[in-house]
Parts: sequence; structure tokens; C-alpha cells
Amino acid sequence: MTLPRTITRRDLALLGLAMGSTALLPPAAAADQWPAKPIRLVVPYSAGGGADNAARILAQRLGAALRTQIVIDNRPGASGIIGAQAVAKADPDGYTVLYDASTFAVNPLLRKMPFDAATDLVPVSLALTVPNVLVVPPNSPDADFKAFVARARAQPGKVSFASYGAGSPAHLAGELLNREARTGMLHVPYKGGAPALADVMGGHVDAYFANAGSALGYVQSGQLRALAVTSTRRMAALPQVPTIAESGLPNFEVLEWNGFFVPKGTPRPIVERLSSEVQAAVRDPQTRARLVALGADPVGGSPAEFATFIAGESRRWAQLIKANKIAAE
Repeated sequence: MTLPRTITRRDLALLGLAMGSTALLPPAAAADQWPAKPIRLVVPYSAGGGADNAARILAQRLGAALRTQIVIDNRPGASGIIGAQAVAKADPDGYTVLYDASTFAVNPLLRKMPFDAATDLVPVSLALTVPNVLVVPPNSPDADFKAFVARARAQPGKVSFASYGAGSPAHLAGELLNREARTGMLHVPYKGGAPALADVMGGHVDAYFANAGSALGYVQSGQLRALAVTSTRRMAALPQVPTIAESGLPNFEVLEWNGFFVPKGTPRPIVERLSSEVQAAVRDPQTRARLVALGADPVGGSPAEFATFIAGESRRWAQLIKANKIAAE
């Protein structure tokens, strides 16, 4: 094709640059146009689990607020490390976001990490917290929490508790009870919450500090019996079940949590916008009700508040891991 004399090839080249990707724009300009395409939300846990269920609820609300599609990408494995690493190595353009859980703060204390969790990922907002529920088989000889503790003290190493892996909140809750109540329970790790629940229901293991979202249905159907919850106040969904704090251990609290992260280098305006939308999402009455139905407590918070929260979690569990000599499998 012959170009008109008034338009040169240099003019076309400049026009192409002007119409190119926002990746060629300064960070502030790119942030102003964000989001211009779907966002990938990496959940480093299996589909159908507690974190995945909450992530899908929040993704629906965030997608509507941001006027874009948010695509869930489940990347389970290595206690959440595989999915977190994928986000840590992603382009910091706001289109790859991590939705991680409590193991984020514990993994660096137990394992050699393929990335630096403290610097390679930027906290955006704490989304929610979820208590654990101490559940036992329906035919357990323990009528309540105090009876369970008394039996565990009287039979050190014989009363067992399940978890879905070393360093998981279920494991740490059991180890904390061992320390605070001097129970000497035996830890039985599983490769997931589902097999742990199945073996507790079958009476093959004595107890399990289950995520509230995964345990509620089984407790309500009578397939499991709840002895106590690990939050400092009773759960609205299980108002008859006491807290461990009110049952003789006033300082006992274990909460699982979920939150959002982005890769290091993500433009600050994008971080702030995403944080603002997460906080709005957990305040939204409809979204909040759906999360509460999972046993969760919607929280929200700024990037700085979330970073402070994670640092506190790391310090707390580092002390327990050292004192109880906890190691990864």
C-alpha cells in the first residue's frame, strides 16, 4: 500500500506507541486505567475449601465494584506456597492477586521458601477471620471441653488430634492447647481437611480443631460434636458451644484468616484502590451475610494494618513453634 504523502512511517510508529499497552505508560497513568481487563485471583488451596468458598463470594462483589471479571485460579500444594510463589513472580500490574490464609505467616517459620514472603508480596487487606471448632466423634466419652482436657491430661500421648499438616492452624491450635492445658495430645497429620474430618467422624482420631466453615454442617447434622470454639466470643452459628477462653483458659485464641496480596512493585494507587474495594465488600450487607454463614467474621483493613497483623501472627507462632519443637513433615 502506498502511504499518503501527509503520513510517514515514522508517524505510524508514533501512533502505534500511543495506542499500545498500558504497560508502556508510567505507573500512575497505568493505575488510572486499572482495571482494563480481567483480574486473576490465585487461591493456593483446593476448590471447595473454606478459603476458596470465601474467595468466590468476595470475587463476585469485587468484580461488580471494579467492573471487570475476577477469575479464580486454584493453585493448591505445599501448604499454599505454590500459589503464593506464582503471584510473587507475576508482573506487578494489578492483574494477578493472591488470596492467602494463615499459613502465609507460618510457612517461613517451618520451611525453606522459594521467595521472600516479607518483601516479594505486598499486603492489601485482611478480609476475614474464622475460628476453629474443637470437634469430637458423636460417641466420644467426653461430655464437654473440661472432660476432654481431663482425659488428655490423664492419658498423655494416647488422646489424639488431627490436622491438615504441620504448621496448619489446626495443628497450632492443638499444640497451643498442649502448652496451655498441659494435655500431651498426640498430633496426627493428614494431607487435607476432608480426610481429617472423615477420620474424626469415624472415631479413628479423638479430636480435630476444624475450620468453622468446614465443620458447621457436620455439627448441625450430628455427625460431629462440638466441644468449644477458639475465638474469644461465641459463634453466632453455634451459640450453645462455649469458647475455650471461657472454659478455663482465658488467654486462648486461635483464628484462621484470609487476606489479599499483590506482587512487589504493584503501583501504590492500585494497592490502595483494591484495599478500598475489599473493605467496602466486607461491609456490604449481602456479602457480609454470606461470609457469616460460612462461620467467618468479615474484617477489612488498610495495607498497613494488614502488614502489622501479619507481623504479630508471625511473632506469636514463632514462639510456639520453638517451644514445642514443631517441624514440617
